This record gives sequence, structure tokens and C-alpha cells, in this order.
Amino acid sequence: MSHAPQIKIAATYMRGGTSKGVFFRQDELPAVAQQSGPVRDALLLRVLGSPDPYGKQIDGMGNASSSTSKAVILSRSARPDHDVDYLFGQISIDQHFVDWSGNCGNLSAAVGPAAIHMGLVDADRIPANGIATLRIWQANIGKTIIAHVPITDGQVQETGDFVLDGVTFAAAEVALEFVDPADEGSHEGADGGAMFPTGHLVDTLDVPGVGSFAATLINAGIPTIFVNAADLGYTGSELQDAINGDAAALARFEAIRAHGAVKMGLIADVAEAAQRQHTPKVAFVAPAAGYTASSGKQIAAQDIDLLVRALSMGKLHHAMMGTAAVAIGTAAAVPGTLVNLAAGGAERNAVRFGHPSGTLRVGAQAQCVNGQWQVTKALMSRSARILMQGWVRVPADCLQPAPPPKTTTTA
Repeated sequence: MSHAPQIKIAATYMRGGTSKGVFFRQDELPAVAQQSGPVRDALLLRVLGSPDPYGKQIDGMGNASSSTSKAVILSRSARPDHDVDYLFGQISIDQHFVDWSGNCGNLSAAVGPAAIHMGLVDADRIPANGIATLRIWQANIGKTIIAHVPITDGQVQETGDFVLDGVTFAAAEVALEFVDPADEGSHEGADGGAMFPTGHLVDTLDVPGVGSFAATLINAGIPTIFVNAADLGYTGSELQDAINGDAAALARFEAIRAHGAVKMGLIADVAEAAQRQHTPKVAFVAPAAGYTASSGKQIAAQDIDLLVRALSMGKLHHAMMGTAAVAIGTAAAVPGTLVNLAAGGAERNAVRFGHPSGTLRVGAQAQCVNGQWQVTKALMSRSARILMQGWVRVPADCLQPAPPPKTTTTA
């Protein structure tokens, strides 16, 4: 019996913020996987080691968490005012699908450095020493990200003294600007809608079998559903084990996410939520209070403006998704949202919030124009570095996805 050989594909394994992912140049993927579709999805699933009923991704590059089951495809930008096009895929761990419905804010920090390393950025855009300011087209959501990448002797500077809670070692700081992160238009994997898709800063979200909750539903960075921690019986200082070890709690959060997605117009029926795991996110907020982070670090109430905990791919995140941080910063800048109220209700253009691994500061510039809230940009800093580069190897038959199951008909 013959078996398909393994093939090798050039790839770079990178950390960006508190996430890790496998990065590819689009033109270095197999020809049949250079376009979106089931063949590309099947390839990325096999690279990461999914779907894995054991939930470990042992036979792939994934690390069995939403933060590490990710893939990025980069190419020279087709747009004259941008340097690189960036497409993000959230790879399901135990199911056979790739979610293209949103961006990864953490891996956004690695896009500029990766593009430079991969030779996708023109040499005249990179200073000998200083900061390379790159314009990135985020293809999933049709938005611009500006990355400020430190350069030393013509190369990306990866080491430094910037500390990011949730990442063990210090590295060089990469500052990011998310330009006009709200009001998504029609584009691959996303849905249209205003920053507040219901037209309200706070809605009542009715979830059968769970309850009715005040909720802020926002499209900024990534569609996000914010609820008050106290309404769910939480303090807002919970760590991962308090939520992820509670199957009933996870089911309640998924029900809230599904009904919120319908209310936001992202899906037509709650049943569709199972095939749209990456978006929307659901998060709960509370006023500032002291707590012990997962590393043992003590976080003092006076050092933060509020507490936020967020779920990604059905589990409480170990820190904070970068795109959700954009949503937090934007919502905090709009007086009257649940996020703003948890932070004290004052007008503000930046907040520092507490998450399970520590704290994060994010800024946003928001204004109300003709009765509609708009945000021009959100700002935050992350770090990134290459962990490994070379080739990933996968069985060649992964480029031939299995046909759909046969159906039988009766007369």
C-alpha cells in the first residue's frame, strides 16, 4: 500500500504579543493553497495539527489553546499606500474549520517584523537605524494597521526591555495604531455594521435559560459583547481555572455569545455560532480591585482603571486578545458604555485594565458626530520575535480534502 510523501513549505514560527502562530508568504504556499477555499483550510489545519479529538494538537505546530492555534498569510500589498497584506486564520483545535471572521491583534505586532524578515517590504522603507513605519492592510476586516518596528543596523530589533504581562521575557516594543477600527464594511470574512450595531450604548440581552443582562455590543477591533461581572456572579478578578474548569459556566458564556451575535447582526440564528467561533468575543467587566495575577504578581486597585476578563474560542483567555483590547479602549472612551462605567464613567482617551496575567494600557480617540460615535484610531504596544524559521512538513494528501459524506435519497 502506497502513502503520500511529506512536502515541505517555507514558514516562520513567531510570537506576537501573547499569541503564537505559523507565518507564511502567500507565494510560497503550494499553488493550490494560494487562494482561499477548502484546500488552503485543509493545509492549515494539518500544519497546526487539527482537528484533534484529544485536544492537544500533538501532531502539529499548535499548542492546544486559542492563543497558539493560529496561522498568518502575508504578501506584498496590492494597495499602493500599504506595504503588506495580512490575512489571519484562527484554527479550530478539535473541529474541521478555519475561522476567517476577524483579526488577531496580538499577532498584528508580528506582521511588520515578519514582512521585513520575509523580504516583502521595499528596502527604501527600512531605515538603517530607527523606526520603520509600515502600513498593513488587514484583509479579514478591511482595515489599516500602522506598525512602528524598531530597526538596528538594517535589521528588525527583537530584543529589548519592553515588558508585556503574559509574556515571560522582555523584548523590543512594537507600537501599533489600529486606524478607524470600527464600522466594518463588506469584505472577506466580516460583516457590515456601525460601531454600536444596535444603535444603543447599552442593550438588554435576553438569553433563554441563562437570564437577561445589560450588555454593550460594539464593533471595534473585533465584535465584542461586554457584560457586567456582577450580573453573572463574578468579581472580575477570576483566573482561567475558575472559568475553564466549569463546563456549565462555559456553556452559559457560549449561549450569551450566540445570542449577542444574533443581536449584533453577525448571524441570523444562534445555531450558526458554532461555525463562527472567533467572533464575536464575550467579556465581563468590573470596577478596579486588587487581585493576584496568574504569575503571582500582585495587582493593586490604584494601578488600574477596571477589571476585564474575556473568552476566546470558548475558553477564558490567559491574558487579553489584542483586538479585544481595542474594543475595550474604544468602549472606555465612550461615556455610558458598561466598560466606561466600570472605569469610573469619566471621559478618557486611555485606560489601563487588569486581566488574568496582569495589566495592559490601551488608548483610543473617539468622538460623537451627528449623534453617532466614531473612533479614529486605537493605540497599544506589543512585542514580537521569531521563534523558529525554516519549513513545516505535512503529508501531501492534506492538499486533497476528503469529499463530503455521501447522502442517500429515498423514493
